[in-house]
Amino acid sequence: MSSAVVSTSAAQGRHFVFDGEDVAEVCLQPSGAELFGNGRPPQRVLLPSSSGAFSTTEDARLTSVAPASRLAVRPAPEMVSSGIAAMDALTGGLPRGCLTEICGPASSGRTTLLLSAVAAATRRREFCAVVDASDSLDPQSAAAAGIELGRFLWVRCGEHSDHAGHRHPEHGRVERSYVENGHAEQSLEQLLRVADLLLESGGFGLIALDLGDLPPQTARRIPLTTWFRFRRAVEHTPTVLLAIERQSIAGSCSSLLLKLGSIKMGLAGNRACNMPTHAQLLTEMEITAEIARSRMDRKPVRSAEATFSSKTAWAG
Repeated sequence: MSSAVVSTSAAQGRHFVFDGEDVAEVCLQPSGAELFGNGRPPQRVLLPSSSGAFSTTEDARLTSVAPASRLAVRPAPEMVSSGIAAMDALTGGLPRGCLTEICGPASSGRTTLLLSAVAAATRRREFCAVVDASDSLDPQSAAAAGIELGRFLWVRCGEHSDHAGHRHPEHGRVERSYVENGHAEQSLEQLLRVADLLLESGGFGLIALDLGDLPPQTARRIPLTTWFRFRRAVEHTPTVLLAIERQSIAGSCSSLLLKLGSIKMGLAGNRACNMPTHAQLLTEMEITAEIARSRMDRKPVRSAEATFSSKTAWAG
C-alpha cells in the first residue's frame, strides 16, 4: 500500500476518494490556535495514494503569504539635475514622476531654484510649464537664467478681465495688490484647473505650480485630495512636478520637501560714506537649503543642508 503525506489543515473541507480496502493512518490534529500560536509546525497525516510516491501539500493559508524577501520593491525614481550643483549634491537631483515641494519666505531663493530647474530641463530639450498664480515671473530674469523660451510655457493666473487692477503708465505692469485683497481665491482656482489640464495632456518634462506669492491661508485651502490626485497623475511619468510655496501644504503627498532661507545678502554701494541700505543695490544672496522630508528611499531622513549663491542678472 502506498501512502502520501499531506497537512491535515489542508485536508479540511476537501473530499478524498480512496479504495474501499485502503485504510488511512491519522495523527491527532492541533487546533488553529496551536498551529499559529506555539510556533510548532503543523502535524501531518498519512493518507493512501495510488501514485506510489510521497507528495507534500502545504497549508493554503501559509502558501498564500509571500515572504518578505519576495515582495516587490518599488523602483527608485529617476533623478534629474536642478541646475544647481549644491542642490544636486544634497538631494541627488529632482525626482521624475513625483511631487517636490520648495518652501521658504520671500527672498529665500525660491525663484532662483525654480528658474534653474526650468533652465536645466530646457537644456535637456524638454518642454516646461510654470503656472504663475500671482503673475510675478519676470521674463527677462527667465531668459537671463538660461531658459530656452521656445520650450517654455508661462501660464499667468494673476490677471482678471473684470478687475485686473491698474497698470503703471510707464512700465505697463499690473499692480498685484488684488492678490492680497480678496482675489487670491480666483487665482488659486485657475491654477488648479490649469494644473489638471497640463498633467492630463502630458508631454512636459517639468511642471511648476508657483504659489509663493499667495497668502498662506489661501494656499492651505487646497484639499489634500487634490494633491493626492496630482501625485497619482504624475506617477509613472517622466514629469517633474514642483510646488513653490511659502509653507508646506501637500503633506504626505510630496516625495521631497525642501526648505530654503537666505542667510547673507550682498549689497553694492559706497559703504565708506555710510550710504543707507535703501540706496544700495542687491547683487547676490547666499541661500541655505534643507531636506525637511524625503521619501526617495526607506531609510530615515537625516537633516542635511546645502548652501549656494544667487546673483542678480545685472550683476552677472
